[in-house]
Amino acid sequence: MGEATAEERVFPVGGRPAPYAVAVTHATGAPDPRDELSTPHGPARRPDARTIAGYAAGSVGTGGFGTLPGLVLLVFLTDALAVPAAVAGLIVTGAKVWDVLVDPFIGYASDRDLARTGSRRRFMTVGALALPVLFALTFAVPAAAGPTAAALWVLVAFLLAATAFSLFQVPYIALPAELGLSYDGRTRLLAWRVAALATAILLFGAGGPVLRGEGDSLSGYLLMGAVCGVLLGAGMLVTARIAPRGGHATAVGTAAVPAPTARAAWLTAVRETVAALRRSRPFRTLLAAFVLQALATGLMLAGAAYVARHVLRDEAAVSLLFAALIAPALACMPLWTRLARRDGKERGFVVATVLFAVATLGMVPLAWVPGAWVYVPTALAGVAYAGMQALPLAMLPDVIAHDARSHGDGHGGTFSGIWTAGETAGMALGPAILSVVLAATGYVSTRAGETAAQPASAVDAIALSFSVVPAALVLLSLVPLVRYGLRRGDIDGTATKLPHDHDGAAA
Repeated sequence: MGEATAEERVFPVGGRPAPYAVAVTHATGAPDPRDELSTPHGPARRPDARTIAGYAAGSVGTGGFGTLPGLVLLVFLTDALAVPAAVAGLIVTGAKVWDVLVDPFIGYASDRDLARTGSRRRFMTVGALALPVLFALTFAVPAAAGPTAAALWVLVAFLLAATAFSLFQVPYIALPAELGLSYDGRTRLLAWRVAALATAILLFGAGGPVLRGEGDSLSGYLLMGAVCGVLLGAGMLVTARIAPRGGHATAVGTAAVPAPTARAAWLTAVRETVAALRRSRPFRTLLAAFVLQALATGLMLAGAAYVARHVLRDEAAVSLLFAALIAPALACMPLWTRLARRDGKERGFVVATVLFAVATLGMVPLAWVPGAWVYVPTALAGVAYAGMQALPLAMLPDVIAHDARSHGDGHGGTFSGIWTAGETAGMALGPAILSVVLAATGYVSTRAGETAAQPASAVDAIALSFSVVPAALVLLSLVPLVRYGLRRGDIDGTATKLPHDHDGAAA
């Protein structure tokens, strides 16, 4: 086969944007033969430096938005706005439930926009521009607002901010499967993305409370929301600019088809979602494992501020907890990449999951013997967290590529929409569970500037929600994970037979 022309690289057969990554070589100068295998988008390649940096920049936004609201929104409502814990949990969860409903539709719409324009860039740009304003508004509650008015303000503003985030996040997740990368090339791309994600978690998780300042002043929360919102949008815009650009419609006849009504588009999105879940067992199992782990992560994230304030009795401890978690994650990221390259991503994911469970179980004595020793198991959890983020995110493009071989190209947005909805649901249910626990154990909500003694039952529940419950959830995630089924040969085409995907064959 001759070398593709410039036009063919932009508009290849099948109507998909061509890969914009190029091959790199090892230090010896010899290319890795595993990076020369074909994909539905052309010869498989490793990502170049521009692709890696540009894609990783988006995780400044996704990591920040995934971390900061989960860390401060519940405590903002209960300790600065005097919203009862149960109601605060409903607010945080309600906005996320909306995301779960809208993400598959955004995925379908992103696929359709890709077919018309040859790019996912438009959705990503709109989300990146809207998020900073809406994120700041979430924390711009008027001081005169009572608990009910404040709760409604936060609900509406955060719902809109979450929608803007999804406009970026859903097409962002779909991109790696469309860049023509090899099995190991995707691991490399996603490893750097998770390194940026870990840095963002540290930056926003430790820096956000510093911007807010001591106590729970409304002006401190607003400053935090405004500054962090700008940083979120900036990282997203960088990635939106490097997304493949199409010059005209890439699917023959798509541009001539009238746009569907909202109801028709929604029903189509639902059908695509159900079809993707039914036909791909690897996707179902990977998604189930990741959602359970997102639930554990969301619970710990929401509980960190409460642990620092009421268990460790040190406001600065929340920043130290994040530093103890993320520093090892950054340091150990290359180890997970090597393990995945040697033994497979799915095996590395199992190892990371077990290690995280061991680390969180090591935090159980925190309920009775609080102290600085907790940073040791937190650091071990950080080592595991790197693998729990990098490996499933690298496995998702493999699942999409495998589905494309069996059922045709063009469904990346659908898969990423379901994935984002699942992750959102897990991250939302974490704070919801914590809010129910707080309400059941008598936690006392306060307004900014007020303090209240918390009952011992609430303090003990906070500590156990930070240790035992997350450990149980990640161990439960191993049940679907061991049925994942895909291996390197299934992705790069060297397997003699594709694994069964359909219900009935391998359900």
